[in-house]
Amino acid sequence: MNRAHSTPPEKEPGPKRRAARAPRADALRNRDRLIAVARAAFASADDTVPLETIAREAGVGIGTLYRHFPTREALVEAVYAAELDDVTDAVPALLRELAPDAALRAWMDRYAAFIATKRGMLDTLRAGWASGRIATPSTRERVTAAIAELLAAGAEAGSLRSDVEPDDVTAMLVGVLLSTAEADPPERTGRLLDLVMAALRPTGVPADEA
Repeated sequence: MNRAHSTPPEKEPGPKRRAARAPRADALRNRDRLIAVARAAFASADDTVPLETIAREAGVGIGTLYRHFPTREALVEAVYAAELDDVTDAVPALLRELAPDAALRAWMDRYAAFIATKRGMLDTLRAGWASGRIATPSTRERVTAAIAELLAAGAEAGSLRSDVEPDDVTAMLVGVLLSTAEADPPERTGRLLDLVMAALRPTGVPADEA
């Protein structure tokens, strides 16, 4: 007599792979705090500040810092990215709060602060970009896009020229901000940025009437 071939029982599906856990709130706070402390340190000095000092001022241990940023380059990259996000994402809020020409002038001050912080990280950034250990950001494109939005708003309001190329304004600002030395007083940078603004206003429209 032939034995009936029993069908093997179907295998129970294995447990689904757990989705990657979102970082805990305290871990995110630690990371944000480390970046904030590093930003201040790099702006006032440079990125050779001891990592132990940054961890201590952030109120965490050095092990916590290394869990978030395994290398100094990783921390520098995070600081640079945070600075770039701040300056390029600031345009909508500035345009809600200020007239377009005033918004552009306020944005220039933010961009100047970004350049000052970048100066303290430049050696590490250049080495990281050259080696590929730090991704090359689309800094100029993002900065020029921010300027284009401000110029368009100003042209519509009649307070800024409509015949200016945004990339030309980027070039002017880079020239001004890279030509000023660290020892130069902030007032000098402000005067130079005011001159750039004067070039961007329609002929015959003074700053207090734009």
